[in-house]
Amino acid sequence: MTGFSATQVVHTHAMVPVDLSQHLNNIALTDFETLSNGRLNVWSNSLPMETLRADHIQVGRVGFAGSKATGTEPDNIRCAGQYVDLPEMNADWIHILATSERRCEEEVGVHYTSGAVAGEWIRVSDFLPARAHFGEMAAARSFAMHYPHHRQEDLRGQVWCVRVPVTRWEAVRGLRLPDNPALHIFAASVEGVL
Repeated sequence: MTGFSATQVVHTHAMVPVDLSQHLNNIALTDFETLSNGRLNVWSNSLPMETLRADHIQVGRVGFAGSKATGTEPDNIRCAGQYVDLPEMNADWIHILATSERRCEEEVGVHYTSGAVAGEWIRVSDFLPARAHFGEMAAARSFAMHYPHHRQEDLRGQVWCVRVPVTRWEAVRGLRLPDNPALHIFAASVEGVL
C-alpha cells in the first residue's frame, strides 16, 4: 500500500487597496467655497466633502484608501474606458466604491496575468436617495446635495460599495472600466490570497 503525503500550503487572506491616483479625472466632492466645481452629473451636482473625507474608509469588512477631497482637485474616476492596474494576486472579488447618475449596469474587463480577459458586470444604483436596486451596501450617505450655487439640505446623496467577481483561477492584473460618464469610482480594493 502506498502512503499519501500531503504538503500544507498556507495562504494569507488579503484586502489590498488599489492606487487610482493617476486615473482621477473628476470632482464629485465639494464644500461651500467650491460648489461650482462639482461634476457628478450634467447639472453639476456634487456631494459634500464630508461624505467621503477619510483617508481610510471601512465598509463592512472591506477597507479602502480614501480620496483626498479638496473641491479643486479630482477625487474620482468618471469612467471612460480606463485601464486600471491591479495588484497581481489570486483574487475572489474586486470591491469598488462607486455611484452613478441613475442606476447603471456595465461590463468591465478583468485582466489576468496569463493574458486572458473576462467580462464581468458592475451594477451601481443611483446617487440620489433610493434603495439599493442591485442589493449593494451603502458606503456613505450625505446630509445634503450640492448644486453650483447652493446647498440643498433636504436632498441626500449616496455612494455604494459594489463588488465584481473574479471567476478565473489565476492572478489578476488589471481592470478595464466601462465607457460611461454616469459611472463614478472613488476607490477600489482587491480581496484574495497572497
